[in-house]
Amino acid sequence: MKITTWSLTSSLKRFSTLSSCVLLAGLVSTHAWSGDREQAKRIHDRLAGTHPSEAVLDAMETELQAGNDMAAANIAMENDAFYNVTLKNFITPWTNEDQTVFAPLNDYTATVIGLIRDEDDFRKVLFDDVLYVAEGTGAPAYSMSNNEHYVYLEDNNVSLKDTLVRRAQSAVTGLPSDATAGVITSRAAAKSFFIAGTNRAMFRFTLMNHMCDDLEAFKDTSRVPDRIRQDVTRSPGGDSRIFLNSCVGCHSGMDPMAQAFAYYNWDYNFDADPEGDNGQLVYNREGDTDPVTGTRVQAKYFNNNSNFKFGFITTNDNWSNYWREGQNANLGWSESLSGEGSGAKSMGQELAYSERFAQCQVKKVFKAVCLRTPGDATDRAQVNSMVESFKSNGYNLKRIFGESALYCKGN
Repeated sequence: MKITTWSLTSSLKRFSTLSSCVLLAGLVSTHAWSGDREQAKRIHDRLAGTHPSEAVLDAMETELQAGNDMAAANIAMENDAFYNVTLKNFITPWTNEDQTVFAPLNDYTATVIGLIRDEDDFRKVLFDDVLYVAEGTGAPAYSMSNNEHYVYLEDNNVSLKDTLVRRAQSAVTGLPSDATAGVITSRAAAKSFFIAGTNRAMFRFTLMNHMCDDLEAFKDTSRVPDRIRQDVTRSPGGDSRIFLNSCVGCHSGMDPMAQAFAYYNWDYNFDADPEGDNGQLVYNREGDTDPVTGTRVQAKYFNNNSNFKFGFITTNDNWSNYWREGQNANLGWSESLSGEGSGAKSMGQELAYSERFAQCQVKKVFKAVCLRTPGDATDRAQVNSMVESFKSNGYNLKRIFGESALYCKGN
């Protein structure tokens, strides 16, 4: 039988095309119809980032086959790496101005890990009298003037899941209980955000880390500027329009809230310790008097007070949330709270009880686990569903990690 060159070439092309189609169909089918074991492996990878043992895979597969999906995710979250690596890397950027993941373990990070592990109400992260330390590890004792306790834990790969214990922050640090505000008054946060400056950094980074936006997103020039401090010039470069159309938008909301931190400072020796590594958080108690201000208020609240002498003079730590009205009312402030108070604890609660706080935590977890931001209507519906789950399950953030991994496990 004579086979022409054309017919042979044509046959090879058809065979090649057919083979490609079969291969592609097989790949699609494998992805679309992956079994419970493959899905268990993906869940474990998303949460722990390490290879599971065959026994762990067996247990997860069994739970998935029985329809107990969250139980399967919980098995993955029993791995030490979920706490020592996944959560540590997730939280650490919140603890420093550079927002780098490469900072050492510290009390801020450990406290957030502990709250997640214990499935506690995550809103407490901004206002509770809570601090997590490790016990039974041989680590140096917790210190207000160094981070050696947590450096030891990280350097020796100590299991945070097994050794972290909850303590009253006031009992460990000596702060009055009503002056504690979760991670806001942790040593790590104080070193990063109370150092020098005017304490506005603590408010700004708390917004970024726990409300998921920088100040610019909350800018509202319609708010009354009566609480803007003296250090903010009303005519930058000699042009008052800049203040009215720009500066006032952030400061009118920020300054009344940052007043909650009026009694806090990071005390350190700049000449001997320019980074403040060996400094410590100080708090002016009732009866303490700052030599510069003549009140409990830290001197930093009077920095550059000659810029505009008719500006607001801070005399106490009373704060007010001017964002309960105007465009930022849509952040979902709690009707159970008054929108004003004294000190960091009540101000932290104001933020934590908002709808935006709940949305922010869920979006951060979704991105960390699924390795992307919500990209389409299906993703956004899932995030909305998880926000409701977060609230209805006592603000249990560990559960949201599990729900995110289950959603992103594939079919």
